[in-house]
Amino acid sequence: MKKKLEEDFKEGGQRNWVQVICNGGIASMFAMIYMLDNGVGEMPVDFSKRYTPFFFSMAVLGALACSCGDTFASELGTVFKYNTQPRLITTFRKVPKGTNGGVSLVGTLCSLIGGLVVGVAYYLTLIFSLSDVYLQKCPPQWPIILLGTIAGVLGSTIDSYLGAIFQYSGYNKVTHKIVETEGKNVEYICGWSLLDNHSVNLLSSLFCGLLTPKVAFYLWWLLL
Repeated sequence: MKKKLEEDFKEGGQRNWVQVICNGGIASMFAMIYMLDNGVGEMPVDFSKRYTPFFFSMAVLGALACSCGDTFASELGTVFKYNTQPRLITTFRKVPKGTNGGVSLVGTLCSLIGGLVVGVAYYLTLIFSLSDVYLQKCPPQWPIILLGTIAGVLGSTIDSYLGAIFQYSGYNKVTHKIVETEGKNVEYICGWSLLDNHSVNLLSSLFCGLLTPKVAFYLWWLLL
């Protein structure tokens, strides 16, 4: 289905090194900073004791949830059989499927599921890597699951705004596909030609990684 919608579609969805860095580089950077500051051991989240280590651990969670949520939304949301026509996130007018910045209810739910998957994985990693005695002395860690879910939607939303504003989207009347460059028989839909998919993924991962610890801080105090 995506092959019919996007002109730059790659058969099999292969990833090259640029895509790997732009989708996972920010999370890796935050993880390295965390390890340099605190070592390689896992620590349960407890903002009442220390802030810095949990800022970076939650930044890792946010960056990963962003990438996973956006991937779920773009890969599954555009091809889901019962999905409605997307709307541009900046103006809410209807746009063709595959348009940068186009959002739909199904796509948003897919990004939520993507973030949830990362949140559950992070939570289980903490539970199985720390002793019961250690965990009993710390606040409950279940908000990590909720935080991952929020970060998945947040990251996908940031990605959509960046794509709608800073990525060119046009409709090729001959091939009936979405293109990211101006040309003959191309009808303008939205965006300036300033960023590509790689840079949008990198920036959204960075922004979500920086925002998630702030959300986590207030979420912990609100729930616990």
